[in-house]
Amino acid sequence: MKKLRELVRLYQIGKTLFDYGLDELIPARLQILPARLARKSLFWLKNRHPDLSRGKRIRLALEHLGPVFIKFGQMLSTRRDLLPPDIAEELALLQDRVPPFDGILARKQIEASLRQPIEVLFDEFDEKPLASASIAQVHTARLKTGQDIVIKVIRPSIERVIEADVSLMHSMATLLARLVPERSSRLRPVEVVEEYRKTLFDELNLLREAANAIQLRRNFEGSRTLYVPEIYSSYCHENVLVMERIYGIPVSDIDALQANGTDMKLLAERGVEVFFTQVFRDSFFHADMHPGNIFVSYEHPHDPQWIGIDCGIVGTLNRDDKRYLAENFLAFFNRDYRKVAELHVESGWVPADTKVEEFESAIRTVLEPIFEKPLSEISFGHVLLNLFNTARRFNMAVQPQLVLLQKTLLYVEGVGRQLYPQLDLWKTAKPFLEEWMQQQVGYKAVINAVKEKAPFWAEKLPDLPELVYDALRQAKLQQRQVQGLYNQFARHDKSQGQGRFLLAMGATVLLASTLLLGMDRTEWAMSGLVLTLVVWLLGWRKIAR
Repeated sequence: MKKLRELVRLYQIGKTLFDYGLDELIPARLQILPARLARKSLFWLKNRHPDLSRGKRIRLALEHLGPVFIKFGQMLSTRRDLLPPDIAEELALLQDRVPPFDGILARKQIEASLRQPIEVLFDEFDEKPLASASIAQVHTARLKTGQDIVIKVIRPSIERVIEADVSLMHSMATLLARLVPERSSRLRPVEVVEEYRKTLFDELNLLREAANAIQLRRNFEGSRTLYVPEIYSSYCHENVLVMERIYGIPVSDIDALQANGTDMKLLAERGVEVFFTQVFRDSFFHADMHPGNIFVSYEHPHDPQWIGIDCGIVGTLNRDDKRYLAENFLAFFNRDYRKVAELHVESGWVPADTKVEEFESAIRTVLEPIFEKPLSEISFGHVLLNLFNTARRFNMAVQPQLVLLQKTLLYVEGVGRQLYPQLDLWKTAKPFLEEWMQQQVGYKAVINAVKEKAPFWAEKLPDLPELVYDALRQAKLQQRQVQGLYNQFARHDKSQGQGRFLLAMGATVLLASTLLLGMDRTEWAMSGLVLTLVVWLLGWRKIAR
């Protein structure tokens, strides 16, 4: 039954793509055989919207296909350096202008989740949504205490839609793993899809988003670079989230930002700073930083502050991943390809038997032409993609924990270049990373480690004399045990030596008895055999001890 549903969904996807004529947008030279066969076998499906622009057809097709595809369109919308302007403008509408669902349904869902009528909970509630996205929509309201708030409500029955699409993706990934196992062992498609599934379903749980927002707000409390709205956790539920209403300029509204007198260069650089601070200082980063989730405060336009919302998707990195990433980035900045190759081997991202010299040469061949351009024209995202494509030739395995980081970096770079096209991401990030590395491996790291452990040692200091006494007593007891074992082994060695001597004596007496027996000295021979038996018994007894 599951396979049948997946086949039906696959047909729906193909039908939607053909209905909007998206197959016509692919140049003939790039149309692979399966695509041509699909087009011919579904000959009855024609472009039903030839009057619409190509950008609008792409946007409407993604909206029709649902949240998994809308998320993909949101990511593409930030890469204006990759897309024609007309397509980028249309995809940008996916960030917060997805068709809404009925506000009456939203009201009912809020009341059912919070178990009280809207009038009891809030002074005001607007059934017309303020914004609507792929998974949820937002309504404005006011608390009884007077604070302006927004209420985020999950779309009804959205779980089933996402589950169907992710299930189809999982089946296709499994099929790919079976058909091309040698490549799948590196690309790990099943693991990547499973990570994407986890990310999407985490986003459906608004209690998790509330916890993420509270953590991110605490990390940047008092910061001039990023503001995160307050969460009213007593009103939150798995499918309802209540938070402070913010008033800011959408980061995609360049005209409004310029009209407000915003320092665009500083704003773009602070976006980079905020990203690297979250990743390397906090190990906790907002991983859905598309323009629909980012605003800029009206206040202090010459000292601009970012406002971040929608913390449903966050990423984390462990200490080793952070260190290897920071060292890789710095090696990029310094064009130290040998170091990049060695780090990939040390981190286990490529096999241990990889020839570093060959890997270094391949990296240099791909990246050196890129660096011939001015740094402000180089896309950090393109550099990473080229590096990973090169590394795959050396059997690099996909690192699922880095997928969100790569996507977020593309978002940040895309938004930053949109704000300030001359943004030099390398120049902005390098000082931050150098400072962070000094804190991790330099004298500052020692000082920080002492500071971090100071409360522990302060707690243990009063017990130190007793701990030392116990340690010395244990050491003395262990010394006695070792001495006892030594004496035992010494006695054992002595007994072993005596036993071996008696066995040798028994062998000599046996030899003599055999000679006597040959000389017809039977009585002497029999006595010798008895003596041999006695000596051997004594010898074996000594050895057995």
